[in-house]
Amino acid sequence: MTKMPISTCHGVFKALESRGFLYFDTGRDAYPTRRLWDLAQRINVHDPVVRRLEPALTKLRDEVDEAIIVGVRHGNAVLYLLVLESSQAIRYSSHAGEQKPLHSSSIGKVILAAMPPTEFDTWLRSAELKKVTERTIVNPSRLRADIASSRERGYFATLGENVSDVMAVAAPLRIGTSVLGVAIAGPLQRLADKESVLSKKLLKYLRKLEAAETI
Repeated sequence: MTKMPISTCHGVFKALESRGFLYFDTGRDAYPTRRLWDLAQRINVHDPVVRRLEPALTKLRDEVDEAIIVGVRHGNAVLYLLVLESSQAIRYSSHAGEQKPLHSSSIGKVILAAMPPTEFDTWLRSAELKKVTERTIVNPSRLRADIASSRERGYFATLGENVSDVMAVAAPLRIGTSVLGVAIAGPLQRLADKESVLSKKLLKYLRKLEAAETI
């Protein structure tokens, strides 16, 4: 819910209609036109992250046949920039543009670990660590320890902490001064015994991408 005044909503709808992005079918029923889709397609084609990373990450997706996700920090959340879904019938499903909590998502932990120590301390003192699932880490000391040990081993994991039946492993991808998080995600039952194998494949692909960016 946006809680926008009705007059503001009316103005937005009329502006979209006048520019050809929206039409009113009958009475008060509105629907987007194809122009909105075409604009979205142009945005997608020229997205710098998608354009540079998607080919290599598609190969990784095909190799592991699990979802591959790229995310960045967006305030106190993770913003998904790219989601490549698995071909398997039972799989993790999400969409670019979705937002996830920092403390309960694998990419969120990547972002927290990349913060300077003083910034992370400040964030941890003020953050509201909401319980997303029964496995979500909501104790600040436990979260600090989890991130510290994960930083040492080079990758981060969530086992049902953001979605109860989903596991994910993630690692940082450094491009210039930016830090992105890239994750492999799938059903917990299928991935539970593959953490070591998946993390090694993920790190191998990300190091190749980083090396290519420095050439």
